Amino acid sequence: MLIFTKHFHEMLKQRNIAEAWVKRTIDDPDSIESHDGGITRHYLKKIVENENRWLRIVVNVEELPNKAITVFFDHRLRGKT
Repeated sequence: MLIFTKHFHEMLKQRNIAEAWVKRTIDDPDSIESHDGGITRHYLKKIVENENRWLRIVVNVEELPNKAITVFFDHRLRGKT
Protein backbone atom coordinates (compact mmCIF):
# COMPACT_ATOMS: atom_id res chain seq x y z
CA MET A 1 0.00 0.00 0.00
CA LEU A 2 1.17 3.52 -0.79
CA ILE A 3 -0.17 6.72 0.71
CA PHE A 4 0.35 10.25 -0.60
CA THR A 5 1.47 12.97 1.82
CA LYS A 6 -0.12 16.41 1.88
CA HIS A 7 3.03 17.79 0.24
CA PHE A 8 2.75 15.18 -2.53
CA HIS A 9 -0.85 16.24 -3.28
CA GLU A 10 0.19 19.90 -3.29
CA MET A 11 3.01 19.20 -5.76
CA LEU A 12 0.63 17.32 -8.09
CA LYS A 13 -1.56 20.42 -8.33
CA GLN A 14 1.23 23.00 -8.39
CA ARG A 15 3.22 21.16 -11.07
CA ASN A 16 0.21 20.05 -13.15
CA ILE A 17 1.07 16.35 -12.86
CA ALA A 18 -1.72 13.96 -13.80
CA GLU A 19 -2.58 11.22 -11.33
CA ALA A 20 -2.62 8.77 -14.26
CA TRP A 21 1.08 9.54 -14.80
CA VAL A 22 1.76 8.84 -11.12
CA LYS A 23 -0.01 5.48 -11.30
CA ARG A 24 1.87 4.53 -14.46
CA THR A 25 5.21 5.53 -12.90
CA ILE A 26 4.64 3.50 -9.73
CA ASP A 27 3.12 0.47 -11.52
CA ASP A 28 5.55 0.33 -14.45
CA PRO A 29 8.65 2.49 -13.86
CA ASP A 30 11.39 2.84 -16.46
CA SER A 31 13.90 2.92 -13.61
CA ILE A 32 14.03 2.59 -9.81
CA GLU A 33 16.82 4.12 -7.72
CA SER A 34 17.58 3.58 -4.05
CA HIS A 35 18.67 6.69 -2.10
CA ASP A 36 19.39 7.81 1.45
CA GLY A 37 20.84 4.47 2.48
CA GLY A 38 17.75 2.64 1.27
CA ILE A 39 15.25 4.84 3.10
CA THR A 40 13.83 6.28 -0.11
CA ARG A 41 13.13 4.75 -3.48
CA HIS A 42 12.86 6.94 -6.58
CA TYR A 43 10.54 5.77 -9.35
CA LEU A 44 11.24 7.26 -12.79
CA LYS A 45 9.15 7.20 -15.94
CA LYS A 46 9.44 9.04 -19.24
CA ILE A 47 6.09 10.71 -19.91
CA VAL A 48 5.82 10.78 -23.70
CA GLU A 49 2.70 12.94 -23.77
CA ASN A 50 4.50 15.63 -21.76
CA GLU A 51 7.41 16.29 -24.14
CA ASN A 52 9.28 13.13 -23.05
CA ARG A 53 9.97 14.63 -19.63
CA TRP A 54 11.05 12.30 -16.81
CA LEU A 55 8.71 12.04 -13.84
CA ARG A 56 10.39 11.28 -10.51
CA ILE A 57 8.40 10.06 -7.51
CA VAL A 58 10.18 9.82 -4.17
CA VAL A 59 8.80 7.20 -1.77
CA ASN A 60 9.80 6.56 1.84
CA VAL A 61 9.95 2.75 1.94
CA GLU A 62 10.93 2.51 5.62
CA GLU A 63 7.51 3.64 6.80
CA LEU A 64 4.54 1.29 6.63
CA PRO A 65 2.50 1.94 4.71
CA ASN A 66 5.03 3.46 2.30
CA LYS A 67 4.65 7.23 1.80
CA ALA A 68 4.99 9.07 -1.49
CA ILE A 69 6.85 12.18 -0.37
CA THR A 70 7.20 14.32 -3.49
CA VAL A 71 6.83 14.27 -7.25
CA PHE A 72 8.44 16.37 -9.98
CA PHE A 73 9.68 16.40 -13.54
CA ASP A 74 13.43 15.93 -13.29
CA HIS A 75 15.08 18.43 -15.65
CA ARG A 76 18.46 16.77 -14.98
CA LEU A 77 17.29 13.80 -17.06
CA ARG A 78 16.10 15.86 -20.03
CA GLY A 79 17.33 14.25 -23.23
CA LYS A 80 18.02 10.88 -21.58
CA THR A 81 16.70 7.98 -23.61
